[in-house]
Amino acid sequence: MQHVSLSFGKRTILQDAHMTIQQGEFIVVLGPNGAGKSTLLKMLLGLINATSGRISVLGRSPRSGNKDIGYAPQHRTLGGDLMLRARDLVGFGLDGNRWGFSLPSRKRDTIIYQALEEVNALHYADAPVGQLSGGEQQRLLIAQALLTHPHILLLDEPLASLDIARQQDIVTLVGNVCRARGVTVLLVAHDINPLLPVLDRIIYIANGQSLIGTPDEVITSANLSRLYNSPVEVVHALDRIFVVGAEV
Repeated sequence: MQHVSLSFGKRTILQDAHMTIQQGEFIVVLGPNGAGKSTLLKMLLGLINATSGRISVLGRSPRSGNKDIGYAPQHRTLGGDLMLRARDLVGFGLDGNRWGFSLPSRKRDTIIYQALEEVNALHYADAPVGQLSGGEQQRLLIAQALLTHPHILLLDEPLASLDIARQQDIVTLVGNVCRARGVTVLLVAHDINPLLPVLDRIIYIANGQSLIGTPDEVITSANLSRLYNSPVEVVHALDRIFVVGAEV
C-alpha cells in the first residue's frame, strides 16, 4: 500500500497509509470498533476502492473473485435449526459463486475432505451445521477459505464470541496453516494476547491513522496516545499486554 487513503463522505477511514506485507507473514489487525479493520480486508479483496493511492496484491490491483485470496468474513453462530451438513457448507467455497447446485464429483469431495482434515473437522463432516459449536463452525469457515489453496488468508474476527480455550484452538490452527502452507495471514481481532505466540507483526488502525510493526514497536503509550488523541497507558504484565484509557 502506497499513499492509500479512503474516505466515506466526510469520514476518513485511512489517511496516507504505507505498508508492505511479505509472503508467509502472520499479521494481526487491531483497532477500536468502526476504525476500518474489516474495510481494510475488503479493499484487499477488491470490494472497496481506495479514494487515492496504490494497492498491489500479489503484483496486481485488487480484484473481486481472486482465488489466490481466501476470506472468512465475520459470522454469527448459525441457528440450531439449520440442517445443512458441515461438508456442504465448506463446499460453498468451491461453487458458491455459481447459480444452482453443484454436481457431485470425486475430485470435489476429495478437496473438501482434505480441507476439513486440515482444520481437524473431518469427524463432524456430516453433522448439521446448526448443531455445532461456535468454534466448530469457525473451523468450517476457515476450511472453506482454504479450498482454493490461496496465497493470502483474510480472517475477520475469527475469535469473536469464543471462550478462551476455543480461541486458543483457532489461533493454533491458523498459525499451523500459515507456517505449513507459507500462506500470508491477515487476521482482524480485538485482543492481541491470544495471538502473541503466532503473530509476526500487527497493523493498528485508529482515527484514520495506521501503524505497522511488531507489538513492542507499535503498542506503546506514546503511539496509542497519538492515534487516539487521548492519554493511553500500555502495561506489560503476566506475558500479556494491557491498554488502559482507550477502547481496544
